Amino acid sequence: MAERQTIVDHEGDRVTHRKKRVNGVRLHYYTAGSGEPLLLLHGVPKTAYYWRKLVPLLTEDYEVVVPDQRGFGDSEMTDGGHDMETMGDDAAKLMEALDHDEYHVVGEDWGATAGLALAGQYPDRVKTLSFLEMIMDGFGLQEWSFLTEENVGNQRWLWHINFYAVPDFPEMLIGGNEREYFGHFFKVECHDPAAVPDHAIEEYVRSFSQPGGLQNMLQVYRNPFKNAEYFEGMTDDQLEMPVLAVGSTHFIGEEVETQMEYVAEDVTGVTLDWGHQLAEECPEELVDELREFMGGSGRQTGPILGVCPEIA
Repeated sequence: MAERQTIVDHEGDRVTHRKKRVNGVRLHYYTAGSGEPLLLLHGVPKTAYYWRKLVPLLTEDYEVVVPDQRGFGDSEMTDGGHDMETMGDDAAKLMEALDHDEYHVVGEDWGATAGLALAGQYPDRVKTLSFLEMIMDGFGLQEWSFLTEENVGNQRWLWHINFYAVPDFPEMLIGGNEREYFGHFFKVECHDPAAVPDHAIEEYVRSFSQPGGLQNMLQVYRNPFKNAEYFEGMTDDQLEMPVLAVGSTHFIGEEVETQMEYVAEDVTGVTLDWGHQLAEECPEELVDELREFMGGSGRQTGPILGVCPEIA
């Protein structure tokens, strides 16, 4: 089994791990750095570990807050609340508990739609929103799951959207095969499959192999109509804060920008020449775009210092 890595800041110091009960759920999160608060929200099937390469590239100028979302990683398992409005509220309540009144939000995949829901509920708190590699429920996500020649031919066939929405069967079929299943799943969505190391796969498998882990992950996919209703409401009251829409050439691409134009007034679109797992595949390139957008001080130089052997 590959050794789990310790997440560190730009000086090589270990991030601070904590747990806090907010919005009826006990969330695990880690913090590092100083400066403007920056909330990083992971997608599915991932945990806060996903951001480990970005953390040391940001912490010189930002105080990063990186939670495991409800039912993921080391956060508490729950029987519900996996719709985007509730998960966005979780993150907002966490930032409030940490005394952050205004902050930047970066989300990827389902973390992007959770961040979008947060911004919709608390627009006065979100300074900027960066929306990475996702399609909203009600705006094409389900259509991308259809078995069509176009979807399969473009390598964008999101077959798992409908599969995960079926109660009970995914748990039965994936349970006991998490390592084989997720190991394959991550690499298929990458343009550079080698970018996701074995220790990352092991960390995600650990999350979804624990009691309730797989069910909590799948619950994210079982609120499509509630999510769609919420996001459709945002088209009438668009976001006013700046929004960065980041797509990848070899997965969702320019559609990410189109998605944000439905719900936001001030959208900047960027497409990076990689696959779906941007924080794994191109962390430095991604941070360049985020820093420029959020008004940071420019590119961090030198090697990525985001991982070191786990401290006993």
